[in-house]
Amino acid sequence: MGFRTDLAVESITPENLPDGVHLHKRGEYFEITEIVIDDDSFTDTIGKRRGRYVTLESSDLSRFSDDYEGMAEELSREIGAFVPEGDILVAGLGNSDITPDALGPRVVSKVLATRHLRDELDAEEEKFLTSLRRVSAFAGGVLGQTGIESAEIVRAIAAELKPSAIIVTDALACSDISRLGTTIQLSDSGISPGSGVSNSRRELSEAVCGVPVIAVGVPTVVDMHTIVQNLTGEKPDSRLPNMIVTPRDIDRLIERASQLIGFGINLALQPSLDFDDVKGLF
Repeated sequence: MGFRTDLAVESITPENLPDGVHLHKRGEYFEITEIVIDDDSFTDTIGKRRGRYVTLESSDLSRFSDDYEGMAEELSREIGAFVPEGDILVAGLGNSDITPDALGPRVVSKVLATRHLRDELDAEEEKFLTSLRRVSAFAGGVLGQTGIESAEIVRAIAAELKPSAIIVTDALACSDISRLGTTIQLSDSGISPGSGVSNSRRELSEAVCGVPVIAVGVPTVVDMHTIVQNLTGEKPDSRLPNMIVTPRDIDRLIERASQLIGFGINLALQPSLDFDDVKGLF
């Protein structure tokens, strides 16, 4: 695979399915593709390690669909299938000052953080809160802002809080323009921030953090060389200038996609709440 992409669905198709890789389709409000890779022998050939990758595709995440509630609930079921019982840490990766990279921080701003509530509320309120899972959420910025790798921050916080799992949200890169802003990928294989645009940082994975790491992302960028290679089948001359391309409605995409993912995470982590409850919180 020569082109850059974070999406498993762009690396594996039913036509090139090798032994040890399984693909299933389903979905009501999304077109859902589930890819399961049995081992790490495909890392060099298709660029994906062992794990489960679930891709949810819609016509456009930047607008509010008439099926928005159904989409949020279907997304929550898919997220919930990855998440174990116990406390959860939600980490938003990316730079909130750069719109195409702001998905992670925006999602975190819409996640219901509950870990602290039992210490602050009275007995009657605490009785209600026993139905809520303990959730922590943070967005730590990027290396250029903090001088600290995102993986270092997440590992340090996880070591202190000892969650059962970590949900990491981040903007992704794709190779097919049609998937910009139309796709959500979930994975239990972890994430290497910036890998899709050749700016890879230390990975966040179960091997590194000691607990399951569930990655949730939306492709918001594609580089021009990848577009050319994807369309022509030929690798562009590396001496030619390259650039990162993002949708022209990126502000609206980030706002609405982050809200949908935030709703999905909240519904998955707090099954005692329904869509109207979550909607009323934000």
